Amino acid sequence: MLSRGGVLANERILIVDDIPANVTLASFVLASKAYEIQTAVDAPAVLATVGAFRPHLILMDLQLPGMDGLELTRLLKTELRTRNVIIVAITASALKGDEAKARAAGCDGFLTKPIDTRQLPARIAEYLATKSQPVRSAR
Repeated sequence: MLSRGGVLANERILIVDDIPANVTLASFVLASKAYEIQTAVDAPAVLATVGAFRPHLILMDLQLPGMDGLELTRLLKTELRTRNVIIVAITASALKGDEAKARAAGCDGFLTKPIDTRQLPARIAEYLATKSQPVRSAR
């Protein structure tokens, strides 16, 4: 079932960022497109949230307190229950090589801050359109 804007109903997004203004902005923009949103500010909050919320996509800030977003992505991509979740890195650091580092850690996409609120929903929809891969069982 489609909702407004071509977004599939019940798509869940976990926004991970330790800066409240970034969380508020991304949450507002994506919730206005009918996505179900949860937020987390650090790795422990993510790990406590992913099991029950079961996000389809995680918008992952790379500069988090404690465990950074790259390390957290590596961890999530090794876990059976989260390895197929789409993780999109989002960072204010857009230095040469940063996208390659994010992809090497397991990120499926890369966006830079400041967030372009006009393009964010379309970019997220593009990433979610790639999730048609079935979850693989562990051997």
